[in-house]
Amino acid sequence: MSIDVEDWYTAQNLAAGVPRDSWDTQPRRVEATMGRMLDILAQKGVRSTCFILGLVAERHPALIKRIAAEGHEIASHGTMHDLIYDIGPDRFREDVRRSKKTLEDLTGQRVDGYRAPCFSITDFALDILREEGFTYDTSVFPIKGHRRYGTIAGQRTDCDIYEIRPGLTEVNVSAMPILGKQFPWAGGAYFRLYPYAMFRAGVRRILASGRPYVFYTHPWEIDWEHPRPIGVRMDDVFRHYHNMHRCQARWTRLLGDVQWTTCRELIASGIGRTR
Repeated sequence: MSIDVEDWYTAQNLAAGVPRDSWDTQPRRVEATMGRMLDILAQKGVRSTCFILGLVAERHPALIKRIAAEGHEIASHGTMHDLIYDIGPDRFREDVRRSKKTLEDLTGQRVDGYRAPCFSITDFALDILREEGFTYDTSVFPIKGHRRYGTIAGQRTDCDIYEIRPGLTEVNVSAMPILGKQFPWAGGAYFRLYPYAMFRAGVRRILASGRPYVFYTHPWEIDWEHPRPIGVRMDDVFRHYHNMHRCQARWTRLLGDVQWTTCRELIASGIGRTR
């Protein structure tokens, strides 16, 4: 179970309607929505990996300390939610170094994991992550056709946990093989698009095959009342808001229908791992 902890106005789907220079004036909703998620996780007895945006950590330090105190793994989602291939190696290094230090200073936990904003991973980013002390990345969505997702040399679809560079483990988010093609089955808009029974059946099929299952979501996905900016592409509006009013109930059901662990513990278990 993984949660990308970011506020609604940092979501890439809404970038055209919420320019970066307006972020300081936008209503901040992540503390309330993530607090609600933490309450549900506690009720279900589930610990997750929280890939926290450094900007959120800087603005809401008490929230980050609560996440850590309640036993969830602290991991990095970068600082400013920039797409990696847009900012280049130098700015990327500065971004992840800043986020790692912020999170470790706040929680006293070692930050081992990273997830790229919108799965925009690149080869140069992997080398920098290793140099900056990360031990695993989970930014590969092994499907084709999404305009924002990145690709890296050595990414695999035949296994889900593998050494992508010496000393750096890759953990794929989950996809469903159907008729020789990979279909997204890991959360986000896909979780809100498919009927719940169908989605759960797919999760169980993946687990029955002996492969691990990696899910992701965001606090804003259970916040159906957050603003709707103008100027956003219609496909991005659909992807961002579709079935959002049902997401909290669906996610709560999913927490109870499957046994969950953190990314760090999944890697340590050896399940699904191939060198």
